[in-house]
Amino acid sequence: MRKLFFGFVLLLAATVAASAAPGGAVRCGRLLDVRSGQLLSDQVVTFDADGLIVSVLPASPTVVSTIDLSKATCLPGLIDVHTHVTGDPGDTGYRGLGISVPRQVVTGVKNARLTLRAGFTTIRNVGAENFTDVAVRDGVNAGEIEGPRMLVSGPALGITGGHCDNNLLPYEYHYKSEGVADGPWVARAKVREVIKYGADVIKICASGGVLSKGDQPGTPQYSLEEMQAIAEEAHKLGRKVAAHAHGTQSIKDAIRAGIDSVEHSSLIDDAGIALAKQHGTYLVFDIYNDDFILQEGAKAGMLPESIEKEKKLGRLQRENFRKAFQAGAKMAFGTDSGVYPHGDNAKQFAKMVEWGMKPIDAIQASTINAADLIGWSEKVGSLEKGRYADLVAVDGDPLSDVRILESVKFVMKGGVVSRNDFAK
Repeated sequence: MRKLFFGFVLLLAATVAASAAPGGAVRCGRLLDVRSGQLLSDQVVTFDADGLIVSVLPASPTVVSTIDLSKATCLPGLIDVHTHVTGDPGDTGYRGLGISVPRQVVTGVKNARLTLRAGFTTIRNVGAENFTDVAVRDGVNAGEIEGPRMLVSGPALGITGGHCDNNLLPYEYHYKSEGVADGPWVARAKVREVIKYGADVIKICASGGVLSKGDQPGTPQYSLEEMQAIAEEAHKLGRKVAAHAHGTQSIKDAIRAGIDSVEHSSLIDDAGIALAKQHGTYLVFDIYNDDFILQEGAKAGMLPESIEKEKKLGRLQRENFRKAFQAGAKMAFGTDSGVYPHGDNAKQFAKMVEWGMKPIDAIQASTINAADLIGWSEKVGSLEKGRYADLVAVDGDPLSDVRILESVKFVMKGGVVSRNDFAK
């Protein structure tokens, strides 16, 4: 009798484990399988007490859901691989000189929450002064503040007087940004330094930029030799490298150097696209923020020269985005948030569709592709067993109208609900 009793208990335990994990379950009226691009009807996502997905199965009487989203469409939590969470649009130009390091951390706490509530459950932050993004990441990981999963770079590496230096102060201040590193061996040492103080990823400036003073986006800055040293050192220490590169030559040099992703990619040419395909390098085009810079940049305190640079660059970047996509280059979703207000990240989806992608392509760029780029394919980017229970939900069909993603109504990160407008 005792054997029969314990056998029954074990069978019951196995049945309960299979049907509803201790963490809970979400019933989705429709669920987007981002790998196949198919919308699946009436699915239940179960997750355990650690916030990991146990199963994704059709709804049945044996599977009891704790969260009812039966009138909604569910997707994996979105990923933005190019953010600046500790900065706001008004922090560029001379206004930025008056913002302290502690204030940047406070700004980061605010923006981390906005980003998560917008449906972005994972971000890669590429560039923050004085390791302020490390502080925000650590606060999120400790459960002290609300925000997405974060991979962070700390200070971006660049040349003296380049896009990643601060060129706003006169000579007598003798000021140099903490990421400045000239020459291959100095750059190697800087890689080691930022990793020592918490960097998950290395950000470099290969070319000039838009929002910096005194340089041009198309002008090369870091040399091929310097970038090769950075990539080799970072990879040896288990870190990937993201290169800010607008210029045609800088993009090619970054790819040849072994950089993992080229950010902005504005002036990429056919040879650069072919090179990216050959090396498997991800291209990250931030094609929404041109709208904000041209419409709101002056009000936000951006330098007049920055706005003029953007006028010459924005359309070319979008045209090259379309060329790169049509050619089959690997592309991930990155927006440069902080140039525009945080929380508006999803506005880029519509631009990606306008310039050549189908909605599913844009969504895949922000889920499975982005997860692959950051090296977290086994953790995020899809609703599959073993991944984190990072899930967002919207009204309607994002495959028909991708703008729906600008109005996320439900956000769960690791089984913890951060937003549920459906319950109102």
